Amino acid sequence: MSTSSIDPAMLATVKEFVELLKHQPSLIFTEDLKFLRDYLSAVGAKLPKMPEPGNKSGSGDSKPSGGEPKKPTAKPTVEEVIDDEMEIEEEPFPELPQEGVVDADEVDSNQDMGSNAEDVGEEAMEKSNELKMEAVGLFGEGKFEECIQKYTEAIKLNGHAAVLFAKRGQAYLRLEKPNACIKDCSKALELNPDSAIGYKFRGRAHRLLGHWEEAASDLRQACKIDFDEQTDEWLKECQPNARKVEEWRIRKKLRDEERDIQQRKARAQERARAHAASAEAHHQQEQDSEGPDSDFLGGLGGILGDPEIAGLMNDPEVAEAFKDIGQNPANLLKYQNNPKVMKFIQAFQKKMGGMGGMPGMGGGMPGMGGMPGGMPGFPGGMGGFPGMPGFGGASAPPPPNPTPNMKPPGDDLD
Repeated sequence: MSTSSIDPAMLATVKEFVELLKHQPSLIFTEDLKFLRDYLSAVGAKLPKMPEPGNKSGSGDSKPSGGEPKKPTAKPTVEEVIDDEMEIEEEPFPELPQEGVVDADEVDSNQDMGSNAEDVGEEAMEKSNELKMEAVGLFGEGKFEECIQKYTEAIKLNGHAAVLFAKRGQAYLRLEKPNACIKDCSKALELNPDSAIGYKFRGRAHRLLGHWEEAASDLRQACKIDFDEQTDEWLKECQPNARKVEEWRIRKKLRDEERDIQQRKARAQERARAHAASAEAHHQQEQDSEGPDSDFLGGLGGILGDPEIAGLMNDPEVAEAFKDIGQNPANLLKYQNNPKVMKFIQAFQKKMGGMGGMPGMGGGMPGMGGMPGGMPGFPGGMGGFPGMPGFGGASAPPPPNPTPNMKPPGDDLD
């Protein structure tokens, strides 16, 4: 079939389809166009790369390789900019030896913390002390579960004895239940802030959990209140790791403070730039709204509000001449043959009366006398323009005309 026999409408459709493929090459991979792909492959045509899964847009935003379209990048925050400029890298938490660290026990919400009743009877107090002594014996025998039970019974009778909680916490330590111990010792310190054994056993529990800073802090306080060799030994065991963590926290604090200072400076600079831009835009808006003649016209008070003056000023030619004269009073000469301008000048002069001339004229044109060429004033009986000596009534008198009887200068020398 020759080209001339192809239906023009069909040919136009084919051209449109080819243009579409140029802009969306991924369409060639649709199932409906498999026949076309097979044909093009058969004749050795080079097909575009198949788009990656998930990239179904097929738009011109695709990468040349057929990858995903570029995603618009969000404007970086002040914090991100500062981090990039300062090249701040977060220092990871130090890796510490885990020798002797045990798995954390679940905190028992049913752990009996005693009664809040303030009055403890004498009988209850005696019974509580008896149970405490039994618990001490069981602890010495290594029967820690029974020991804890006895301390719990004693606590129910007297919930205000800090030593009962601290000693039960010690028993929990032997069962490797550090969280239960911490709960009991914290209660003991709540009842008695000077409980050395409360700090001692809580510090040991923190050490078993790998809480090196907390462990060192509690053990130091225990030694300060009531020094003993075992507490000091536990403290020495914790100090190296605690020092590493403390130094890491100091460095982190300094980095955070420096970042905060830089961010506050950057935000202040950003606010200053925004304020300056806003002020500049506002100033420009005011200039645009006032127009080019605002400086000249601003000092005329209510004169320009006069209906006659305002009507004449509506003529752009008159307004431009008025501005021109205000900038240089000598420019008035340019308009002496312009009836519209002269009409405005006369009207303005009348309104000004004895106010001393047009604002911006600098008090007129002193020294001009009558204008050269025999112009003592403006035609039309203006009678002078206030503040402009040399125009009309304010001009200097012209020189006298020579008469035949007058001798030329120098004749008396004979």
